[in-house]
Amino acid sequence: MKAMRHVLLLVAVLAAAPSFAQTAPAAANPSDNMQILREKLKGDKKLVVAANMNLTEAEAKDFWPLYEEYQKELNRINDRIAMIIVGYAREYNAVSLTDARAVELMNQYIAVEEDETRMKKAFMSRLAKALPGRKAARYMQIENKVRALVNYEIAAEVPLAQ
Repeated sequence: MKAMRHVLLLVAVLAAAPSFAQTAPAAANPSDNMQILREKLKGDKKLVVAANMNLTEAEAKDFWPLYEEYQKELNRINDRIAMIIVGYAREYNAVSLTDARAVELMNQYIAVEEDETRMKKAFMSRLAKALPGRKAARYMQIENKVRALVNYEIAAEVPLAQ
């Protein structure tokens, strides 16, 4: 469990990549930031999942392809969130955020959250067919813990609209 805590903290710290204080070219291309994040976390996260899932050989055969597919879908979600944050950061830093643009950005973010919920439902259904219910739930709990830390770090970095 200690290893999971370390990976979760690493995820949280690295997820704050599109920081508002940053003006370097890296912030101009959130896709690059997200790719760096993915590469750094991919191996460690997979090890944490493996250590906590206690999969049999048969379960592992069915689970790992679903895991990889879930990560690809999650990366798409993360890219969309990063683009929204970068758009907000540009306008926030330029002091040009209008009421209409603020509402538009929040609606985009809510749409991403809805898509993520749909994705989770679809994968949970597939996981429940591949794994015993408690193991399927355990995997989603691990993903939710990682996500909660990432969201916490992002929330800490993103200033309130002015």
